[in-house]
Amino acid sequence: MPFAYDMPLYRPPSEGHNLIIQATLGCSWNHCTFCSMYKSKDFTVRPLDAVFADIETAAREWPDASRVFLADGDALALPTDHLVRILDKLAACFPGLARVSCYALPLNLLKKSVDELARLRAHRLRLLYFGIESGSKEVLRRIKKGATVKGMIAGLEKAREAGMKVSATVVLGLGGRGLWRQHVDGTAELVNRAPLSYLSTLQLGLEAGVVRGFLDGFEGSFVPQDDAGMLAEQRRLIAALDPPGPVIFRSNHASNALALAGTLPKDRDRLLALIDAARDGAVPLRPTFLRGL
Repeated sequence: MPFAYDMPLYRPPSEGHNLIIQATLGCSWNHCTFCSMYKSKDFTVRPLDAVFADIETAAREWPDASRVFLADGDALALPTDHLVRILDKLAACFPGLARVSCYALPLNLLKKSVDELARLRAHRLRLLYFGIESGSKEVLRRIKKGATVKGMIAGLEKAREAGMKVSATVVLGLGGRGLWRQHVDGTAELVNRAPLSYLSTLQLGLEAGVVRGFLDGFEGSFVPQDDAGMLAEQRRLIAALDPPGPVIFRSNHASNALALAGTLPKDRDRLLALIDAARDGAVPLRPTFLRGL
């Protein structure tokens, strides 16, 4: 791009071909022990004139862009009026704009009213990426997620009522061998109660800078899952999922040992059969050297 991003820059895999505009820098929470994404940044609200300048420059280079992702990790933390001004600028500069998306922390959704979310949707912010990570109270506490199961469900219900789509992620292996069953069972229970459009799994991978802090949260009791353990978690999760409406499911992120795709609950049996085949060695796993965050 012709303007310089404040690095590091992250976006969901599905946003790889879309325009990225940094509305904020960093993450306003930034305490999750498993996440290294924004440890080198302080949370900052970028001035509107700087954001507008980036939008104008991008529009000259890519005038037919139709989808925009608002980075960094916490654009939904912005006041609603501030966000609306950014969304209106995008609409004015990109005539074919169809959709804007951003990450959403659980606290973001709790702080916004349904009316505010509906207003943002009316201005084309229509997809939110939401990190569930785990539905286990104990795991959430140990990883310092700063969210509760009850709060996440309440926030997701707000998004549904406002007409927004939500793409949520959970992290396999996050409870280790000691807490894996309550991690998976709690996650399935949460998803079965919360209205989602998309659900994806990632496998736990810790960068060097966060390993110590993550392990401290488990007080020395964390034993990581191997591939067999990850597949057991994936199987238990999919077998237990019975969401209130159809959910598009993916495990195609590069961290996963086994790539899966389907719609739940319709494709549950097919996905379980693929996992069983992988556990039996009939379906190959992604080589470890090709996995990554």
